[in-house]
Amino acid sequence: MKILGIETSCDETAASVIEVTGKNGIKVLSNIISSQVKLHAKYGGVVPSLAAREHVKNIGHVFNYALKQAGLLKFGFNRLDLIAVTRGPGLGPALLVGLTFAKTISWLHQKPIIGVNHLEGHIYSNWLSPVAEISKKDFPALNLIVSGGHTELVLMKDHGQYKIIGETMDDAAGEAFDKVARLLDLGYPGGPAVSARAEQFSISNFQFPIKFPRPMKKSKNFNFSYSGLKTAVLYKIRELKNDGIKLTVSIIDEIAYAFQEAAIDVLVQKTIRAAKEHNVESILLSGGVSANKLLRSELKKNATKMGIKYFQPPMEYTGDNAAMIAVAGYFTYLKNKKTDYKSVKIDANLAI
Repeated sequence: MKILGIETSCDETAASVIEVTGKNGIKVLSNIISSQVKLHAKYGGVVPSLAAREHVKNIGHVFNYALKQAGLLKFGFNRLDLIAVTRGPGLGPALLVGLTFAKTISWLHQKPIIGVNHLEGHIYSNWLSPVAEISKKDFPALNLIVSGGHTELVLMKDHGQYKIIGETMDDAAGEAFDKVARLLDLGYPGGPAVSARAEQFSISNFQFPIKFPRPMKKSKNFNFSYSGLKTAVLYKIRELKNDGIKLTVSIIDEIAYAFQEAAIDVLVQKTIRAAKEHNVESILLSGGVSANKLLRSELKKNATKMGIKYFQPPMEYTGDNAAMIAVAGYFTYLKNKKTDYKSVKIDANLAI
């Protein structure tokens, strides 16, 4: 079974073709992404109307390239069995471009179509790893979804069966990384920039005892809060400047290091505690922030220590991509084979 995936929820125009072989075996035939990061960098974030216009310009080219790389261009649509497209959550104008494109293909070529929850797509990015063999025995699974717009702990009892047991009360973790990057003038996107500077920190260059709070780490629930942590960074920068201390490279590295340590510590400890309380068989990490090296290593180390299976997506599938949408579409199709293109609609605020 060959599935076309289309993703335009934010600032990545993406198309992918996967092939399902054997018993849920996944083979990625193509995974094409056209990024708008440089375009939006000067604004410090994604501009919805601008993102939508770029999707309109790029989606046809990305789609054709995905078919070509998958070896299907000369066969047209004959060898595609299903179309999976992101319908939410995301930026409304951006979502509309991808959904309209997918529905047009579905209508013209009489191909079944499935609307996919973008967050569910991130969860299924774990199925794209060649070494991942996630099966029924790995449920219930606890999903930590961490991105620029979402920070959630989702209990997954089976395919399509989800329960949110924890979420951010204000800023998402990725959003906090972006805001701290702006405070330190590190550019956009902030996550990779802050992490890169944190990696440069050396205890031998230690100058000031910088330590940031771990918001809600000891709360009885599994919710998160990153607004206070971001504010703590702001106050520390102001304090240093008021004391006549310049933000040298080494001090910026130290602030980035201290912030990242605090942000990741809360994510890991809350996830491990939730996994223990809900007696899960496995922990799955996903979302854009899942590319963070410290988060990946610490979560894996703690899960292994507890004897819980741990899965994480390959680095190339941590960000928004269409391969994960195609995989999620496949499992959604197995559960619900209603594929009328007229019934697939966008929902910018769609919850999992």
